[in-house]
Amino acid sequence: MRITRIELYKAEIPFHEPFRISLTVSTSAKPVFVRIHAEGALYGWGEATPTRAITGDTQAGAFAAAQEYAGLLIGRDATDIEGANALLRRHIAGEPSIRGAFDNALFDLASKAAGLPLHAFLGGPRRTFETDNTVPIETPEHMAAKAAGFVREGFRAVKVKLGTTAVEDIARIAAIREAIGEGIPIRVDANQGWDVPTAIEVLRAIEAYDVQYAEQPVARWNVDGLRRVRDSVSLPIMADESVFDHHDAARLASAEACDYFNIKLAKAGGIGTGLRIAAVAESFGLSCMVGCMSETRLALTAAAHLVSARPVIRFADLDSHVDHEFDPVTGGMTIVDGLVHLPDGPGVGADLTPEFLERCERIAID
Repeated sequence: MRITRIELYKAEIPFHEPFRISLTVSTSAKPVFVRIHAEGALYGWGEATPTRAITGDTQAGAFAAAQEYAGLLIGRDATDIEGANALLRRHIAGEPSIRGAFDNALFDLASKAAGLPLHAFLGGPRRTFETDNTVPIETPEHMAAKAAGFVREGFRAVKVKLGTTAVEDIARIAAIREAIGEGIPIRVDANQGWDVPTAIEVLRAIEAYDVQYAEQPVARWNVDGLRRVRDSVSLPIMADESVFDHHDAARLASAEACDYFNIKLAKAGGIGTGLRIAAVAESFGLSCMVGCMSETRLALTAAAHLVSARPVIRFADLDSHVDHEFDPVTGGMTIVDGLVHLPDGPGVGADLTPEFLERCERIAID
């Protein structure tokens, strides 16, 4: 099954309102979509939605790299996903988001050819599971109101962005807990916003508000600092920006620096490396979450199949599409009362509408 044609689409999807984290403020998603065609009229979809402050890449760079990658893959065996990934990694250093788009498209294509939904192609069961919804940084009052709205919509866990000052961040969690009541898990994410003393101060203070875990409290490079925070607080610590691939995961686990890994396919370069991170976690007795950047339901559905396929993935943060002003995806995962439901059928089970694709900037490589 040879790759015969690759189509690349560039788009922009505005958010309902600006989304602020400690690293940056975003007002729209800027995806690059990859459609890989193979013999037999089959095709697979992948999506790259870079977040420069985290992954270091941009939409323009991803679109340019994609054109080079496409030229390398035309004529290759579409089922040789490992070989394709090795070729792309050798050709351009970095660019994890667009490498992930190609990887995911190849997994979509291969699982369609096998007649299996992606989770089954990966060797796992079909599961329904919870996702949280994320509150961006704002005033405590605004964040509390937003969190309460999520709970009314049926979400069973709330993720809260922090990472400014200790006083502000503690006030945010106090206000949110009061607004949502007891029994709803709060998960906090500083996106590297604190130094070690501030992280310890904040996390000790918010333990009283029944916080489930703390994600990336310190700079991504500060493995020793991450371990010191973990040793100093009772909350479990999750690594996000510190873990791009399985090598990072092994280094963090060996240093006993965290309790959980956040797997994001845009950081990892796709499902293949996501599986490796999950395997490292399992071998060290740790657990994982699968998170997202600002992707559409196309990429989120691929991520949801990965969650379903691996029991070591305990948490999910697959909520980015709810911030988008419109949804260009047909099929795909759905969220009902905070629970993610996978689509039926082979492959990822998601596509993009023809009307949306007609509005995108497009390049085809044969």
